[in-house]
Amino acid sequence: MPPQPEVNKHFWDFLKSFLGIIRILQILFGAGLWVTIAANKYEGSIHFVLFVAVLFWLLTLTAFFITLLDKQDLVPVLGGDRWLLSNLVHDIAAAVLYLPAIGVMIYKTGRYEYCNLEQYKHHCLYKVYLAAAVFACLAAVVYLVSSVYVGCRKCRGEQTVV
Repeated sequence: MPPQPEVNKHFWDFLKSFLGIIRILQILFGAGLWVTIAANKYEGSIHFVLFVAVLFWLLTLTAFFITLLDKQDLVPVLGGDRWLLSNLVHDIAAAVLYLPAIGVMIYKTGRYEYCNLEQYKHHCLYKVYLAAAVFACLAAVVYLVSSVYVGCRKCRGEQTVV
């Protein structure tokens, strides 16, 4: 049975929308961050960065698919008319929690800069932490842009994400 035209239309409308593209970028940058960290040895405060990255990656993935399938009315308490506000709170929380994660990654990167020399022969986490810091910065910027965009839509009185 082919998909209904209205569902198929909403599917493509969301994917082509600004928020749809932003959500895809959030998912990609978040996955890049936690995969970069998880694929290597990590300790101490990096656990917080991994927690933030995985938590918001999963929440963003869930929000993306709920909006993509146009099922936000089925979400209790947060769905329906409150879905745009829920997205705004999610994006602000992600942007705020990514800021200390960036700080942790920059601090850890600075602590390993000594091993970024060609003469250093042991395993070095400098490049790993540098890549993770870049992914964290990109994710924070995308969440911040998304929160400003959704906040503007909410202030204009719009109720839908698309």
